[in-house]
Amino acid sequence: MIITAKNATVLPEKIILGIDPGTQVAGYGIISVQGGVMRMIQYGVVQLSKYSTYQLKLQKLYETIIRLIEEHKPDEMAIEDPFFGKNVQAMLKLGRAQGVVMAAALSRNIPIVEYAPRRIKQSVTGNGNASKDQVSHMVGHLLKEELNPQFFDATDALAIAVCHHFHENALPVAPGKKNKKGAWGAFVSENSERIM
Repeated sequence: MIITAKNATVLPEKIILGIDPGTQVAGYGIISVQGGVMRMIQYGVVQLSKYSTYQLKLQKLYETIIRLIEEHKPDEMAIEDPFFGKNVQAMLKLGRAQGVVMAAALSRNIPIVEYAPRRIKQSVTGNGNASKDQVSHMVGHLLKEELNPQFFDATDALAIAVCHHFHENALPVAPGKKNKKGAWGAFVSENSERIM
């Protein structure tokens, strides 16, 4: 907990668990936000390709998410929204993995927010078409950490958590007033220290 010397106020801490679901490799990233300051707690991947059946993969994914929840006690979960692809079988499998992750959070009464991949990239890098390498680099910069992921799934999960923090704390424009710069322009103006 952060205590300010000025008035000895204890600032609340929020733990956000970001998940990049997958059928072969799933990424997770856990951040703490206190007094507007983000800090990385942990990130990594769940290797699912080593399990022989799809049901076993789902079971191991569920068990890992439950373990992370019990260990870190997140206040909220942010997860990547399903995207639409041409391979129906792959989409069904990914949907099942997302469902298992969501069921784990719901079983512990943790609120879930979903974000589209493009929105996550836009929030973190300013470019909705950013590469995974660009996302990883910017997440490291924002969290003031040198990230060396073996898999981009882990830094993608951190990006999802960071995106959730940014959107959760967006300053609303007063009713009847338009922000002339647009949402991203306003964010850049108000958060110049976050921009490289």
